[in-house]
Amino acid sequence: MKPDALRGHLDALLLATLDGRELHGYAIIEALQQGSGGALDLPTGTVYPALRRLERAGHVVSDWSTVGGRKRRTYKLTSAGLRALNAERSAWQEFTTVIGGVLGGDGKWAQT
Repeated sequence: MKPDALRGHLDALLLATLDGRELHGYAIIEALQQGSGGALDLPTGTVYPALRRLERAGHVVSDWSTVGGRKRRTYKLTSAGLRALNAERSAWQEFTTVIGGVLGGDGKWAQT
């Protein structure tokens, strides 16, 4: 997948990945990779700054925990984050409907 294709969608992807669960940063990266069938292989240098940005915006909160002797910062959605995710999902549905109408391949667009 082209990196430019993610532009503007990273926050929504991260929020969706955290929906209903609490994960540490690397687990978020793994979940995105698994959920996308391997198409999304995001570097930590992209994900962690985005998580910090989402935390500053009040969409996620983080907490430190120790697992197997290692300290990990785990993230979870806030109620504001869930509202933002729902808004992103609605916007995505609208976007895909509009673009699908043009790129759908049914020939209607070319006839108008």
